[in-house]
Amino acid sequence: MSEQHTLYEGDYLRLCRTGTWEYVQRVNARGAAVIVAVTPDDALLLVEQPRPALGGPVIELPAGLVGDIVGAEDEDRATAAARELEEETGWRPGRMVYLTGGPPSAGLSGETLWFYRALALTRIDAGGGDDSEDITVHTVALSDVDAWLAEREAAGVPVDPKVYTGLYFIRCRPDLV
Repeated sequence: MSEQHTLYEGDYLRLCRTGTWEYVQRVNARGAAVIVAVTPDDALLLVEQPRPALGGPVIELPAGLVGDIVGAEDEDRATAAARELEEETGWRPGRMVYLTGGPPSAGLSGETLWFYRALALTRIDAGGGDDSEDITVHTVALSDVDAWLAEREAAGVPVDPKVYTGLYFIRCRPDLV
């Protein structure tokens, strides 16, 4: 493989080239945790937030960076997932179960995502993220989630495909509870 060259480095991302291939690396985190969480009354927790790269809001599973807090760069992935779930949705998990991990876009980025199932949830506040975020929390009954997601897409709000990965684990892996 050819030598890596840095084309640009910002506060959070580095644009690189190896041979003729250009790609992105995160410079402030080890990856991201994605959380699949179902409330005690069988509702999926989703978040909606503006994503400038897409020019508007996107429906997503709660998620956040791992190792992006100064002094906690070695933070455990499950701990980061629990922290992000609470921050974004206001729900605290009693425990986290690892589901799977891998690259979200191997041709574009070296980032890794780790999916966790949040169990034994307790509502502690409204959520909505920290002061730098504009997050709307959606609690959607599992029985209605397919229609709700289709309505959002029909209204022009993109649904992150990771939502469907989360639904797979809820529906096809009931042993992970």
